[in-house]
Amino acid sequence: MNLFYTLLHYFQKRGYYVCQRIADRLGIRAKIVRTSFIYLTFVTLGFGFALYLFLAFWIRIKDIIYTKRSSVFDL
Repeated sequence: MNLFYTLLHYFQKRGYYVCQRIADRLGIRAKIVRTSFIYLTFVTLGFGFALYLFLAFWIRIKDIIYTKRSSVFDL
């Protein structure tokens, strides 16, 4: 049971960051984005979850590519 709560805590801590970034980009509350993903998942039988995972992957790749690199002159 401890493994379940550890896994749940991990997803609660890191999983909502996708919704927060989408909400910041759109200028709305993160709670609305989270409930939209939940409703979309139930209505479309899993498509909302797949979309959420795709967006999480895309945001992670974008962060890796667009990180601020130090200048050559900072050596």
